[in-house]
Amino acid sequence: MRAVRILMVFVDGVGLGDPDPAVNPLVRAETPTFRRLLGGPLAGQAAVHTADAVLVPLDARLGVPGLPQSATGQVTLLTGENASRLVGRHVTAYPTLRLRALLEERGLFTELRRRDIRATLANAYTPEYFTAVAGRRLRHAAITLNALQAGMRLRAVDDVRAGQAVSQDLTNARLREWGHAVPLISPEAAGRHLARIAAAHAFTLFEYFLTDLAGHGRIADRVGVVERLDRFVGAVLGAAGLNETLVLVTSDHGNLEDERTDGHTLNPVPALLAGAGRERMGERLRDLTDVAPACLDLLP
Repeated sequence: MRAVRILMVFVDGVGLGDPDPAVNPLVRAETPTFRRLLGGPLAGQAAVHTADAVLVPLDARLGVPGLPQSATGQVTLLTGENASRLVGRHVTAYPTLRLRALLEERGLFTELRRRDIRATLANAYTPEYFTAVAGRRLRHAAITLNALQAGMRLRAVDDVRAGQAVSQDLTNARLREWGHAVPLISPEAAGRHLARIAAAHAFTLFEYFLTDLAGHGRIADRVGVVERLDRFVGAVLGAAGLNETLVLVTSDHGNLEDERTDGHTLNPVPALLAGAGRERMGERLRDLTDVAPACLDLLP
């Protein structure tokens, strides 16, 4: 099979939870894209194969006691190594020194650069973000860190204005609240922008972490966050050229899918695949360690 482009939409903190609208906003929300692809909501822990998509539940526990966390989950996704087992625990938020070293050596962006494969991170970063990192009020999470380790240019607010970057909230509303002169756009427009970025690269990643913020109760409207994501993914699929592109929607740990807790969950996370090579990749996936190797096998 010929190589394809891969567009990974990473959604932080989304597990496959109970198909109960009383506790799961992914079921209660209006999600025509997910329902069209899967024949139902993005919920339940069984694999799904339809004419348009494959859904594989990925184990995020990785054989390590405790609740899965962001740092080890994301490092595992990017490296194919069981980061939680390596350090003996699930690590929250930011990679430790040992995990940073693993990312630098084995991270997906690092490996793509080593193979001279054209890759990009589509998120937009603000001057305020870099000031906060320089002042040690923030640290780089795993995906941003590995992009920098690979020598990648991070996209900025000017790229948002040009339609060549996607804001963390999709619509640019937060950028405008922070005083940046950018247009307010729809989730659909953001999806089309992402598809256009992906058309110029063999591998593209976009990180949507409002899902995790909503799961932790820092954004009150959980259903709104889900519906915005569904509209965005629908536009991505409509514009991405699925004969040549594989769209992968995946996560690092459960959280948003269970309103009975503001913390993480033990649920598996989705690998939702649409487009070229979806069955081939789906056959490879069982847990978070399988994602990076499967991506590399599909790329030129």
